[in-house]
Amino acid sequence: MTRILALLSLLASVSWAATYKSSILFAGNPAGKEMETYNADGSIDIEYTFNDRGRGPEIRGHYTLDSRGFPASVVLTGHDYLKAPVDERFSVKDGEARWNSTTEHGSASAQGYYVSVNGPNAEVAWMVNALQKATSHTIALLPGGEAHLERAAQTTLKVADQTIPVTQYLITGLGFAPISVWLDNENRFFAAPNPWSSVIREGWESAADQLIQLETAGEEARYRTLAQRLGRHPKRIVIGNVRVFDAVTATTREKQTVWIEGGRISEIRPAAGKTADPDAEFIDGTGQTLLPGLWDMHVHTGAGSGLLSIASGVTSVRDMANDVDMLLKLRKQYDTGEAIGPRIFPCGFIDGRGPYQGPTKVFADTEEEARAAVERYASLGYKQIKVYSSLKPELFPGIVALAHAKGMRVSGHVPNHMTAEQFVRAGADEIQHMNFIFLNFLAGKVDDTRTPARFTAVAENAAALDQSSPQVTAFIGLLKEKKTVIDPTLGVFESMFTDRPGQVSDSWKPILSRLPVQIQRGATQGGLPAPGDKDHLYKSAFTALLRMTKRLYDAGVPLVAGTDGLEGLMLHRELELWVDAGIPAPKVLQMATLGAARVVKVDSELGSIGIGKKADLLLVDGNPAVHISDIRRGRLVIKDGVVFNSAALYRELGIAAQ
Repeated sequence: MTRILALLSLLASVSWAATYKSSILFAGNPAGKEMETYNADGSIDIEYTFNDRGRGPEIRGHYTLDSRGFPASVVLTGHDYLKAPVDERFSVKDGEARWNSTTEHGSASAQGYYVSVNGPNAEVAWMVNALQKATSHTIALLPGGEAHLERAAQTTLKVADQTIPVTQYLITGLGFAPISVWLDNENRFFAAPNPWSSVIREGWESAADQLIQLETAGEEARYRTLAQRLGRHPKRIVIGNVRVFDAVTATTREKQTVWIEGGRISEIRPAAGKTADPDAEFIDGTGQTLLPGLWDMHVHTGAGSGLLSIASGVTSVRDMANDVDMLLKLRKQYDTGEAIGPRIFPCGFIDGRGPYQGPTKVFADTEEEARAAVERYASLGYKQIKVYSSLKPELFPGIVALAHAKGMRVSGHVPNHMTAEQFVRAGADEIQHMNFIFLNFLAGKVDDTRTPARFTAVAENAAALDQSSPQVTAFIGLLKEKKTVIDPTLGVFESMFTDRPGQVSDSWKPILSRLPVQIQRGATQGGLPAPGDKDHLYKSAFTALLRMTKRLYDAGVPLVAGTDGLEGLMLHRELELWVDAGIPAPKVLQMATLGAARVVKVDSELGSIGIGKKADLLLVDGNPAVHISDIRRGRLVIKDGVVFNSAALYRELGIAAQ
């Protein structure tokens, strides 16, 4: 009888529990799972994991919430995106909140809502519930900041014979733009959709595109309003008494006056006081430097990136992989002024299928698929193809031949089982990422460059590479001979190789105090796990990457500056790293402006300040040709003759001006 009662008790407790499962998708392809279980005692258990080309977290968590819906206790364990250990804990006792993890610790009054560093998407839904109860739908956050809730779109989804009503909520205060989340009619997490990556309840994956369309409509309305409010359209612009950076000669000319009309530069001459022109907006450039708009040659842009790029003086970007429909639509909006953002020069992305495939919908495992992919990108006006690590090497020469026949460049990751030298000899015009230069000399030590070994092997071996050896010298000579462009993305490797948990990243230090509190927390998350002797080894490896960058520059190998990360702000860091490597600041600025425009073959229109050229310009306080970090002190940005105040754009993102 006792056993029967115990069994009935167990069954009763199970009946009260509820489990919700979600699928994690990258470019529509399955990548992982998230599961939340609501227990009979009111606690919540979570599990989530995904695989992003061999990277990705695996987290288990246990939560309790108080009567306000605020976390009362949190325990999260597992490993993060780069496989570093996770052990994050939060608790409340006697009105005091305490938190501790591998990256931060602190305490404060329990009046705030704790936002975990490693938590699941479901946490955002719990925050919505708490915000709904709060006065003015606003709550203080821990460790800092404030969140506010807005209700957005509603719809009823149908899949097969099932229907479900869902509601979109927007939370401000967690990032540079409002965070979107969809809840079901029980206020449970349903989806966080995005063209790049989505999380959506299991069984409803086919509805993700419908939610993305609704989100996109809301975003477009918001960005149209911002474009109308923040962009000025003077008939003529006169920038007087300004220092002009001449990207052709990599020199500066003092006390110049520049006229802009119809979106183009109409005149440049020595300054002679304020010009009397009632139809012109006069800008006093005293003590400031006028540069061509900057280029970020390695982005994966999104709707929220445009403000950040323009605020930072980046007026042109090269998108190295993205959803085709979204990207072409976004480019049109930026070009017409419907939204604020840079000129976009898209690259067509192609990878092979497999466990480490890139986040794309375009795969090629046969010659027919490869040809079809190139043909489609060419028909859409793309001027470059980017191949990826899982592409079969035997398909690469055919891709090169067809792309070149259509006037397109070819670049990318070096496919697995190829070396960089083979990649170049097969016709590659460009190599993305500095690690592939080093992997060229580590072929016997790395079995599979599709995996994170393409990072860890370089971290462990780069410092020992003799960069003066005949093999390295010969390879650099080949790059120069073939005019192969290198896109080093040094900032990516600075973060991976030198960031340590709990320590402020060198990449973030110059801007940390300017950022929203919740964004600041990312500055201490650390990079690749580097225990023991690896700490010094990995930092030495990054020094070796800087040294190789300078060797390439000295040899005359063309370089382009790109971030492959946080747009705008991190391009400034990339340029600082090039100067740290030993490249003169004026040459760095030249490569980040005219050099990029030459690679994209639009230097007749963009990349330098000259009469007749498009008015894509950046006005900075100081002289970055002498002190490269002055590039962070942007005051005005002009794109196509439209004037933007950097501080005003940054303010919309929650960022303080420099």
